[in-house]
Amino acid sequence: MTRLRMFAAPLRYIQGPGALDALPGVLAPYGEHPLVVTDPYVRELLGARVAGVLSEAGLAPAVLELPGEITAAAADELAASAGAAGAGIVVGIGGGKALDAAKAVSLRLGLPVVTVPSVASNDSPTSAAIAMYDGAHRLVAVDRLPANPHAVVVDTALVAAAPVAFLRSGIGDAVAKKFEAAACRAGTGVTALGTRPLAIGSVLADACYDVLQASAVAGLAACERGAVDDALEAVVEAVVLLSGLGFENGGLSLAHSLTRGLMRARGAREAMHGEQVAWATLVQRVAEGAPAAEVAELRGFLVGVGLPTGLAQLGMPAPTAEEVRDIARITMTAPHLANLTVPATEELVAGAILAVEALG
Repeated sequence: MTRLRMFAAPLRYIQGPGALDALPGVLAPYGEHPLVVTDPYVRELLGARVAGVLSEAGLAPAVLELPGEITAAAADELAASAGAAGAGIVVGIGGGKALDAAKAVSLRLGLPVVTVPSVASNDSPTSAAIAMYDGAHRLVAVDRLPANPHAVVVDTALVAAAPVAFLRSGIGDAVAKKFEAAACRAGTGVTALGTRPLAIGSVLADACYDVLQASAVAGLAACERGAVDDALEAVVEAVVLLSGLGFENGGLSLAHSLTRGLMRARGAREAMHGEQVAWATLVQRVAEGAPAAEVAELRGFLVGVGLPTGLAQLGMPAPTAEEVRDIARITMTAPHLANLTVPATEELVAGAILAVEALG
């Protein structure tokens, strides 16, 4: 087992209302022709504003749209169409698909990338990971950049203006990181970097959880009002930055592994990633043999912020024993299962799912 330990993080992280206006200063060192990758919806929503901000600073971006799913073929096509753009940096603006597309293009062109999320639905903006799907939205690979994004620019006014469901999903994705990092560090697991986790991974993941416990309810309420306040800022930082640093440096475990099974499951496949992870975190804690009081505390938090605690809330009412076994079986294909304090088996996972369902 490797004794190496590594720390991964973006070069810069910028957050706050109006942070989009800081984009020219971030991009200027990389030349006059940034390559912007977005999707049709976000281009219609923000395209004029982004173009204006960049042109005022003397930048002339080339803009590419991802029309549908982020597949290898789509990424190849985008990269090929950008070949003559003369760009020095790629900028992803939008949700998860647009950011993954920008990362995939930057990987193919050998360029650095800047991520500008329009929602805070997960921690992918800070990560070097690139989720790649097929045309039916089935995860087929997780590619990786050689380094994390050069900058992450999070305009919290955009987050506050987006549907609150996105931020709630981000909380669900983030809440798992404390327990996944702890499991990885306690066992023999490795991070996405292929190295043993540093202590700072768990420190950041623990801090993420603490912030969510203190501010998630108020942050969601602010988002529902379309307001940017201290609670919203704290939650966004936890969801995008602390969660991202926590998982890249602390490791993932069963909670994220279970999304492999859920993405093939009746109804549940339609749920947002963070909703899946929230429920899966309960399953991980039960599988680990966590004290009932700790499981109840976590479950109470999820209920309080409106995240699923049962398969029915994920869109899979009355799951059959066969469906539960299928989720567990497909979960066994995930790469993070070794990052658990107990041996992960299909029987253990299926039993933990049934135990969580029995909680109500």
